Amino acid sequence: MDLVEESPYRFRIDRHDPMRVPGVVFASRELLPDAGADKSLEQVANVATLPGIVGASYAMPDVHWGYGFPIGGVAATDVEDGGVVSPGGVGFDISCGVRLLTADLDRAALRPRLDAVMDGLSESTPRGMGKGALWHLTDGTELDAVLRGGSRYAVERGFGFQRDLDRCEDYGAVADANPAQVSERAVERGARQVGSLGSGNHFLEVQAVEEVYDEAVAGAFGLRAGQVCVMIHCGSRGLGHQICTDYVRGMEKVMPGYGIHVPDRQLACAPVSSHEGRAYLGAMAAAANYARANRQLLAHAARQVFARVTGCDLDLVYDISHNLAKIETHEVDGTPRPLCVHRKGATRALPPGHPDLPDDLRPVGQPVLIPGSMGTGSYVLTGVPGSPAWASTCHGAGRVQSRKQATKAVRGHDPRRELEAQDIAVRGASRRGLAEEMPAAYKEINAVVAAAEGAGLCRKVARLVPLGVVKG
Repeated sequence: MDLVEESPYRFRIDRHDPMRVPGVVFASRELLPDAGADKSLEQVANVATLPGIVGASYAMPDVHWGYGFPIGGVAATDVEDGGVVSPGGVGFDISCGVRLLTADLDRAALRPRLDAVMDGLSESTPRGMGKGALWHLTDGTELDAVLRGGSRYAVERGFGFQRDLDRCEDYGAVADANPAQVSERAVERGARQVGSLGSGNHFLEVQAVEEVYDEAVAGAFGLRAGQVCVMIHCGSRGLGHQICTDYVRGMEKVMPGYGIHVPDRQLACAPVSSHEGRAYLGAMAAAANYARANRQLLAHAARQVFARVTGCDLDLVYDISHNLAKIETHEVDGTPRPLCVHRKGATRALPPGHPDLPDDLRPVGQPVLIPGSMGTGSYVLTGVPGSPAWASTCHGAGRVQSRKQATKAVRGHDPRRELEAQDIAVRGASRRGLAEEMPAAYKEINAVVAAAEGAGLCRKVARLVPLGVVKG
């Protein structure tokens, strides 16, 4: 595929039929996908064919092949001009996201108690494929309350504090959730998983602030050099996966009736204003609330461990999703328009002054949380004015190897021993689970963040390094 280099961190895929808009890839040349092994740039062009799409089909620096949309894909459609919503533009793990908490504790003070903390976190964190939960819901009414209320309902039930909601995207719950649009199979899969980590690239990490780039913004976020943090990465578990499966199948059947044709069935979609579009958005919002409650429960359990072992509490910096479609108002050709903004493996990055931010964060912008691959650093950034992609940025390092390739690549190695040799405590992961997530399977996080910053998508605030990791 021909790419036009517009700047060191911006490449263009020129529009050609049936594309309705160009493609734009934010990356350095070394971060561009290998066209022979990764078809994500073709997916960028395919997304550009969606009805109602405006601006461009965007790809973040961590872009790699995904389902329908590339992971790291962003696209906005005009709700009032035939714009569609596509479940493939959100993904299977709806509202998968990252939550960062801080302790009033330095890494040196934690060191003699790190093993006890990691043991406690391991014991209190259900994880693995389909396994366990912290919240055993009594009946369907209680799950319905989770799907409608998200973190707000969890806090009402004693799993957290009001400040948690102030520092959470959408203040803890997405509006317009409609549990009636969630299938019985999805409900069955989700009923026994509220408060669980899952497997794959999901994790709970104990980290330390290694470097601060902006003292004023870091202070507003509650971060300082040497401070201990906890980062939680998980999503909506089997419930979100089933919702995506259900609605891809359903939208594929109804597309011909709306005169919609897409180059890839995985881009199945329906007009936002249609019955199917509204039903999906209602089910998606319910899954998003489930994911928020899930991370709230895991954070509550981590707080209990820290309080027992260290005597310190954990304060929430922010909770942000990276698999979501949201109706937002943005300027298109100088006119405010309601857009359905798909962020698939991409995260919202609101600039300073944005009305959706809480009062204490509005002067500095939204905390942006970008975890690196296991054993490497993670970043806290902030949104910036004039972002070129609907106030979006990347969500992580981005895979360059499949899980099978990664496992094969470390054959003969001991991933656990290699991590422990870096002074990183490991709890609960199988050898294969660790092998799939080793740094060689991912792009280099420093390069990804440098490209995101260079492209004007966000700005660095602090870098965190891992002290211990809990994996499924």
